Formats: sequence, structure tokens, C-alpha cells
Amino acid sequence: MSFKLSSDFEPSGDQPQAIKTLVNGIKTNKKDQILLGVTGSGKTFTMANIIQQMNRPTLIIAHNKTLAAQLCNEFKEFFPDNAVEFFISYYDYYQPEAYIPSRDAYIEKEADINEEIERLRHSATRSLLTRRDVIIIASVSCIYGLGIPEDYLKAVIDIELGKSYNRRQLLNQLEASQYERNDIELTAGRYRIKGDTIDIYASWDELIYRCEFFGDECEKLSILEPISLRTLSEETSVKIFPATHYVVHDYKESAIQNIKTELIEQINYFEKEEKLVEAQRIKQRTNYDLDMIQEMGYCKGIENYSRHLSQRRAGDPPGVLLDFFPADFITFIDESHVTVPQVRGMYNGDQSRKQNLVDYGFRLPSAKDNRPLTFSEFETKIPTCIYVSATPGDYELEKTYLKNVKAEPNTTKWDHYDCAQQIIRPTGLLDPIIDVRPSKGQIDDILAEIKKRIKKEERVLVTTLTKQMSEDLSDFLSQQSIKVQYLHSEISTLDRVDILHDLRTGKIDVLVGVNLLREGLDLPEVSLVIILDADKEGFLRTERSLIQTIGRAARHEQGTVLLYADRLSDSMTVAIKETKRRRTIQEAYNKKHNIKPQSIRKKITDIRSNARKDVTQTLTNLETNSPKEQLTIIKTLEKQMNDAAANLEFELAAVLRDQINELKNNS
Repeated sequence: MSFKLSSDFEPSGDQPQAIKTLVNGIKTNKKDQILLGVTGSGKTFTMANIIQQMNRPTLIIAHNKTLAAQLCNEFKEFFPDNAVEFFISYYDYYQPEAYIPSRDAYIEKEADINEEIERLRHSATRSLLTRRDVIIIASVSCIYGLGIPEDYLKAVIDIELGKSYNRRQLLNQLEASQYERNDIELTAGRYRIKGDTIDIYASWDELIYRCEFFGDECEKLSILEPISLRTLSEETSVKIFPATHYVVHDYKESAIQNIKTELIEQINYFEKEEKLVEAQRIKQRTNYDLDMIQEMGYCKGIENYSRHLSQRRAGDPPGVLLDFFPADFITFIDESHVTVPQVRGMYNGDQSRKQNLVDYGFRLPSAKDNRPLTFSEFETKIPTCIYVSATPGDYELEKTYLKNVKAEPNTTKWDHYDCAQQIIRPTGLLDPIIDVRPSKGQIDDILAEIKKRIKKEERVLVTTLTKQMSEDLSDFLSQQSIKVQYLHSEISTLDRVDILHDLRTGKIDVLVGVNLLREGLDLPEVSLVIILDADKEGFLRTERSLIQTIGRAARHEQGTVLLYADRLSDSMTVAIKETKRRRTIQEAYNKKHNIKPQSIRKKITDIRSNARKDVTQTLTNLETNSPKEQLTIIKTLEKQMNDAAANLEFELAAVLRDQINELKNNS
């Protein structure tokens, strides 16, 4: 099936040229390209058009779960008839196994798995193995061990209508695929038996697959809705995909023997080094795990034996999501200046923790091969990559540098790279005006500028270098009767939603923080961004950080950025020059096409209004006549709030939280 893009818009501005350049690059087998897209230029729409034209399976990597969720929602709207899947870490809480020698403290692995996200991960791998019109939006969890696609496919159970099956063999297959029998409570990854009927709750979908037998013959196959058990469809054949990505297959016995051999070697090593405690520890722990694998086919922490179970050699890369893709897939790395360093850093951190576990007898050395990919391994698994960013990092620039481009009077920095520029915004909005001002007397100057914006009913962002400075500035502005709020890392996600909503509605006029580059700051009402200590070179004042922060004012037609500094740092010079370059291109395009810049108009109440409608409907459907029923409502809303937060629907979760508090206060 081909990708079919659904949109009321056509590519405009410099989008057509960017799409053409990048598509031609893919067709001519260029491995690395850059999409240099400014804030609000429609980078996601450009990516969607490239996917439609190339018609290949696609991986989009984002640097955090929230951004991945936003992208997933956008691509679902662009491609409603295709498989748009979500693949992030399925842990709501994760404490990895570790040992701290200085405190002689062993920390056991603790994890709270989100079953819905686990289902979505299974849906993603299933789609990759059954169709080509697939887009996977993933976090960096895509480079972590997942299992081998070949083993996963071997564990798929084919059931056909009218075919005879040995009942015991079929149940053994389900057990081998890690489905757990539970005749009382049927949830994802479980099956139950009632007479001649076997119900299997799919690991990849919220559906029950019912197989009804007459003797050994499969007499009826149907798919049921899990709550009402209403029949949705009747099938002639079904494929039951495994309940886990770690499938212990035909070579379990040889794997167990290899583990035993490694165990003997490690015990001998510890004894030779006179580490008798470590020798006894590794012997007890490993033998217990082996007993569990032999009896149950599984053990806690089985992923630590993945090298043996998948028949890999020492040092070989683990099976990861990337291995489930066909050879011709396309990769987009969104916000690559952040995502690439994140991918690069995962391996070393993992190995440092694992080495302590090995050294002190908590794990065999082969546990180190249960790991994320090294960066070089990641590179070899990505056949075609487009780095998407307004400020590409050094790695992307190095990979796309064009050696044979000569410097001429009209060439810019970006002409030296394999880069498609997307500078024009569909709204005609320009990059903001930048004004550099001295730090002396800056507080009074800031107050005056803020008051000007408040009179126009516009909003202001202020970024400082330290938390203390942000708190002091917030206190000062508050004393001057300015409606100000401080945003910092300790504020919960739900409270953050409230603050940003209040800024948009005008309950807050000024938002102050140390790092305002995090996701969720798409604020069209902001016309002024103030950067204090702009000349202090460092992480928050690099050229990329400055350009990204400057971009926060690019969604308003009066967008302005004030840089308070005592000198022009190198980073400031580059950021100012690049912003002016982009603004010049945008002004020329607007003049040529007679476009008047217009601030983005986004409804503020859309999401919250819909959320409140949902909550109101829930309350309408429940009785409130007694304290017991009131408690039932609160528990129902709390579950909905937790589910919404787990699914990254923070606006809905915030509304539910407010309703719960109101009910508790009234009860």
C-alpha cells in the first residue's frame, strides 16, 4: 500500500524546493542530508511530502517522549490510511540494576511498565513485519536491545479456519511466545480456555482473538471487543504475534549450556583472584536464573542473557528496532542538534553501570552485551538520514560538508553543506528584530519594555543564566504589579500546562526561566524575548542556544529580541548574523509575492474545552446521590487522569485533576 498524504494545503514558500532537493538526494543514494528549517516553517509537512514521494518505510527519531507524541499525532493526521506507530520506552518508572562499591549498595532493578505503550511497541514491530506503508515515531529507545526479528517471526502462530491442530502443541506454542494462561482475568499477553474455545488477548491490539474447536479442527475464528465480547469480525486465518520481543527459541538448550560454560569461567576467574564472595554470588544468582529459564522459559532480567539466547558472539550488537526495518528505509532525526548527542551518549553510560555489576559478581560478563548500540553501530544501520533542525550540530555539519564548493562573494555558510534550507514561513512571519543593549541599568529598561508589551496585550519571555537570578527578577517584577510566573525544572508537567495556558490567556504577562528551550513553548502571543547575560559563553549561550531562544519570538509579527550584554561574544555575532540573513530572505520573498506578515492565531481553549466536555460527559453518566457514588466518580476520574498523563495528554490530565480537587472540596 502506498502512502497517501491528507492535507488541505499544498507546499508553499521554499518548501517545494526543499522537498525536491531532499528527494533527489535520497534517489541518488546520498546517505546524509540536512533540512535547515526555521521555527514555524512547516518542517513536519515537508517531511510528510518526502515520505509520500519516496513511498518507503520511515523512522522519525525525537529526543523526548512529549515531542515524539506530538509528531505522532501530526503524522496520524497526515496519513490516516497508513500505519503511523509510536515507539518509546515503556517504563513509567525505571530504576536500573546497579551496584555502588563505595557504599556496598546493590540496587535491584525496579520498573513500572506502561501496558498501553508496550502494546504500541508491539503494534510498531508487527506493522513493520506485515506492510511497507509504515511510519515509526520513536525516542532513542529504538537503539536499545529488543530481540531478533527472525526469532520474533519464528514465534508467530498461524491459525487457519478448518485446519486441524494438536491442542497441546498449540498451547505450548502460546507459552513459548510468552502468552500467560489466566482463565479469570484476560489482559494483553494472556489467554484463557473455556471448553473447546481459546481466547487470546493480542499483545499488539486491544482485541481478543477467539478460536473455537470441534475436536482438533478449528471450526470458527473471530475477533472480539474485549469489554462486551461483541464479535467485530469473523476471519479465515489469523497471525498471533508474540507477547514479548524477547523470544527464547529452538536453541534454548544450547543457550543454557553456553551460560553454564561462561559461569564456570567466571567462577574460576574470581577464585583465582581470591574474590570468594563474588564467586559464590555469581554462582547462586546465575543458577537460579537458569532453573527459571528451564522450568518457565523466562526469568527476571532475562535480557541480560540475550547474547546467548540470540546466539550472538561477544561484542556483537543487540537486535534493536532498526533491525525490523527493510533495507531501504528512510530516517529523519528531529531536532538533531539535541537528538544526535543523546544517541551518542547512551552506550558509555550503560557500560559503566554494567561493569560494576560484572566486577562484583552480580552479572556475567555477557550481560554487557545487553546494551544500546554504539554510535558507530547506529550509523551503519541507518541507510539514509535527514537531520532536521534550525541549528544543526557539529556532527551533522561534518557528515554533510561539501569539499568542492568554492567560496564566492554570494555564497553563505550553508552553501558548503548538503543542506535544503526552509527559511520562508507560510504566514509570512519574519525572524525577529534583534537589539543589543548594555547590561548597566538593564532591570529598569526591562521593566519599561515589559510595560509596553502589556499595553498591547502581548506576552514576554525572559531567560536568565541562573535560577537565583530568575527568582530575584520574578520577585522584583511581581513587586512592580507585573503578572509574572517563574518556570523551573521542579514544576510538574501538569502545573507547567497550567502556567503556559495562563500565559496565553493573559493571566500571566511574563514568564521567567533559566532554560526556555524545552518543548511546549509554542506561544504565538509572545512578541518579546529578553536574554540576560547574552555574552556569557557557555551551554545556554552558544550560537545554537541563542538562535533557538531567538526563535521563540518568531511567531508574532512584532517579534523582537533584546540581548543584554557588555560585549559581542562570538556566539552572539554568529546568531545575530544568521538571524539577519534569514530575515533578509524572508523580507525579499514577502515583497516579491506581496505577502503581509500575520501573527499566528491559535485558539487557546480548543484542547481544554474538549477535555472539559469529556469530563462533563463522564460526570453526566455517573450518579452522584451518595458518598459512595461520589467516591466512585473520584476514582474513575483519577484513573482517567493517570491514563491521560501516561499517554502524554497533559491538557486533559490537568482538567481532570482540577475536577477531582473540586469534587473532593465539595464532598
